[in-house]
Amino acid sequence: MHTATTQLTPGMGAGEMVVESVAKGFGVGPLRKQVLRGCSFVLEKGKLTVLIGPSGCGKSTLVNALAGYETPDSGKVLIDGQPVTGPGPDRLVVFQETALFPWMTTFENVSYGPRVQRKLPEREYAEETMKLLDLVGLRDFRDKYPAQLSGGMQRRAELVRAMINRPKVMLMDEPFRGLDAMTRALMQEYYVRLFEEHRGTNLFVTSELEEAIFLADNLLILTNRPACVKKVIRVDLPRPRTFDMMTSAEYQRCKFEALELLHEEAMKSFASGGVNAADFIEACAQLGQDQAQPTCLGLDDMAPPEVSDGAGQRKADGAVSDR
Repeated sequence: MHTATTQLTPGMGAGEMVVESVAKGFGVGPLRKQVLRGCSFVLEKGKLTVLIGPSGCGKSTLVNALAGYETPDSGKVLIDGQPVTGPGPDRLVVFQETALFPWMTTFENVSYGPRVQRKLPEREYAEETMKLLDLVGLRDFRDKYPAQLSGGMQRRAELVRAMINRPKVMLMDEPFRGLDAMTRALMQEYYVRLFEEHRGTNLFVTSELEEAIFLADNLLILTNRPACVKKVIRVDLPRPRTFDMMTSAEYQRCKFEALELLHEEAMKSFASGGVNAADFIEACAQLGQDQAQPTCLGLDDMAPPEVSDGAGQRKADGAVSDR
């Protein structure tokens, strides 16, 4: 009797990524804009690292460099000690925009990777697909097409479609952006449950501070553009994570420390004229609020307006980078 030996297990196949002094700019001559400068950090194996910074600081450009869609002007990006020279199956990106195949059912979308790779027997990938659909509450929607799913359901399907391929590193580029508060909180709960079940290496990009602390093992604070890592904050909250931890002393410590760092960056941007005064005052007024919601503070309110450089388009999925 055949026994499955390829089921997902916690931490199996997780990789480590190292970013060393990465710089990236777009344009030429006086129109050139430097997006990243001297950016260095480590994505630890089996950890959930959250990247947070003002809108327009270069978060998506950094994701593109990790994914291999963009080549840094200088510096190195390594995965398990090997240089990243382009896209590869060891890294998968979940973008802001939906990327489900509209002609496939939920089951067919999620199982697409194993089916085309033909690395698993049909029975195994079918069982694994159903297990993941169960984890995100989509079993009863396995025969539905994307147009028949809500936005939150589509995001859940995309999460497990990426996870079933067992990448060494998953890169999440603000995947919950644009969702309403209730759906976003639900997605955070599903996502953190999936991570804790499988413990892969994850990079999650967000502009929401409460979301960042709730999810993270390590919190990377980016500066304004040209971006570099201002500080790495260790989040010592136990797992499994629950929303009631957002009232704990450790959560409040991380929030206070992160707010101080982000406030410094907002002040610099304000002083240079990059932020509208009314928006800045409104954003600062939120700092004293302590709502038990993972989405109450958005850094987009404190960010300078985004400037298109004409060179920041996605290489594969059509999403716009350089955010």
